[in-house]
Amino acid sequence: MGFEIDKGGNYGEFGGAYIPEMLYPNIRELEENYVKITTSEQFKNEFSKLLKDYAGRPTPLFKAERLSAHFGMNIYLKREDLNHTGAHKINNTIGQILVARHLGKKRIIAETGAGQHGVATATVCALHGMHCIVYMGALDVERQAPNVKKMKMLGAEVVPVHSGNKTLKDATNEAIRDWINHPVETHYIIGSVVGPHPYPDMVTRFQSVISEEIKVQLSEKTGRDYPDYLVACVGGGSNAAGAYFHYLEDERVKLISAEAAGMGVNSGMTAATSLLGTTGIIHGSKTLLMQDGDGQIVEPYSISAGLDYPGVGPLHAWLAKTGRASVYAATDDEALQAALLCTRMEGIIPALESAHAIAILDRIPAGREETVVVNLSGRGDKDMETYIDKLGL
Repeated sequence: MGFEIDKGGNYGEFGGAYIPEMLYPNIRELEENYVKITTSEQFKNEFSKLLKDYAGRPTPLFKAERLSAHFGMNIYLKREDLNHTGAHKINNTIGQILVARHLGKKRIIAETGAGQHGVATATVCALHGMHCIVYMGALDVERQAPNVKKMKMLGAEVVPVHSGNKTLKDATNEAIRDWINHPVETHYIIGSVVGPHPYPDMVTRFQSVISEEIKVQLSEKTGRDYPDYLVACVGGGSNAAGAYFHYLEDERVKLISAEAAGMGVNSGMTAATSLLGTTGIIHGSKTLLMQDGDGQIVEPYSISAGLDYPGVGPLHAWLAKTGRASVYAATDDEALQAALLCTRMEGIIPALESAHAIAILDRIPAGREETVVVNLSGRGDKDMETYIDKLGL
């Protein structure tokens, strides 16, 4: 069973481009040019150079000895938290700003939840001298204040969104409205593997450097280039898509997705989309999403702003639907305790998003001889106020 995108922009039954007529020229322009741009030698050289010299790649693959002993398996952490700006998001924004430049765009918009994508977008806009506007839910503006200050220092305009539950979904809605109103000069840097085709594929391509590096690094450390289990948190799912990409067709590798259970999967206060979602359309893509019987979006909840989204990328919907990826959900409390465990055992403070991946390690049936790679998608600087408050530090 294939897991790569088809010519229509679909992963199995999910994907596509379900867009208003006003957005058609924008999407068409991207669809007709992104492969040609990203496969050119000029682009590949620019992208590779910036990943190495600016973002700081390759990121290390670290053997977490104490966590390994605690869970009874060989755990390696892919240290995306050590990227410039503190997360995997910079991989994608470097790629998309180059695409925008090749298309002659001068104005950049973005949406952000946890703020890491907003910071990464503001960063590359500063690097290339482009005007940057970041839409962010008003609730996320409050709970991710350090990242808001970083974006402003980088010269971005941060627009708080007060509609809906004031989180990532609502920020995305406003960014799309902006794009409709400014179609010619604007490029929308979507931060995850969501949205209409070609975004899920384009973002996955940029993030696939993660699994490309894992193959080389694992081979050096263990003598083989694949793990038994590969674990990543999934909201929209770009860090997971990048970590999974080069292993999608390798059945020796068990893919494990960690979603946000919030207060509990069946509590009504959750973001466990793959477990609870049904097929529908959100932000231009057919995927799994949380909705009621009338097709109205059910507002998600998670302590983690980056996982607080009612949908999931179409690739992840297909992986879950086919069983290629196993999906587990961690509650807020489980993620908080996992973050503390990682910090106290390895001296690494993970982002709340990444903590969800650590939180489900005790559910993986891995033995002492088996290798588990966890994609540590971001660092916990942005979540320190939450950690201090919730953990009583």
